[in-house]
Amino acid sequence: MSRIGNRILTIPAGVEVNVEGNKITTKGPKGTLEFNFKSDSVDVKVEGNEVHVTRKNDLKTSKQLHGTTNSTINNMMIGVSEGFKRELEINGVGYRFQVQGNKLIISAGYSHNVELVAPAGIKLEMPDKSQTELIVSGYDKQAVSEFAANIRKVRKPEPYKGKGIKFKEEHIRRKEGKKAA
Repeated sequence: MSRIGNRILTIPAGVEVNVEGNKITTKGPKGTLEFNFKSDSVDVKVEGNEVHVTRKNDLKTSKQLHGTTNSTINNMMIGVSEGFKRELEINGVGYRFQVQGNKLIISAGYSHNVELVAPAGIKLEMPDKSQTELIVSGYDKQAVSEFAANIRKVRKPEPYKGKGIKFKEEHIRRKEGKKAA
């Protein structure tokens, strides 16, 4: 039995959840999110200020989608009420971030700067005017995480000197260099 799937979700204040057929829509102060779920495997009901997700049968796919659907709805409600953020930092001589509107310019040791354009709903900010730290925030967890992963992919951290782009909470395991004979 799925513990996450059986979890009863309480709708936060200021958030509206609507279910029409196999489409769930959440509206809140940060924005609106939609999600299409498999209506032949999972059933979603909104009762008062609670959301209930139940399985229709005991097939393997239904069991898999039960917890996934519940977590997705929970992330949607958190996103439209509070939002999500990922913090990144860049290490290395001359490595830095620059934010120009919704465009991010990364200097990461290449012969050219790498430019990434943030998708709609994603906000880029640099705390305390630091050129080595970046905060990616938005109301869609999947979009925020995906864009942060694409930024990290520009120059992954390397284990010898620790140079590169990493998540703030990430720990890089350092390796010892070659020994002289």
